[in-house]
Amino acid sequence: MPMGGFSAGLASPLTAVVEEEEAAPPQQEKTLFNLKLMSFEATAKPKIIKEIKSMLGLSLVDSKKFVESAPKMMKEGVPKEEAEKIMAALKELGGVVAME
Repeated sequence: MPMGGFSAGLASPLTAVVEEEEAAPPQQEKTLFNLKLMSFEATAKPKIIKEIKSMLGLSLVDSKKFVESAPKMMKEGVPKEEAEKIMAALKELGGVVAME
């Protein structure tokens, strides 16, 4: 038996178990999301532009360019509740928003 009273045979199985636990961390629920304007109904374009203008604080011209360049990232790092509200508001107007 080695000095210190520990057997080398006992240490390796314990080390293997610890390494396995570290290799597979538990899945955590995602709390922050990115919102991407995917598309919109052609008839709803003015409403979508107006909503994007107020939501993102852009000028009317920039909002129009933003909407016309869809699909485009709208917001990043948004909490889930706020993201769902934004998605619902744009869906009502005729927009399609993806939450990533």
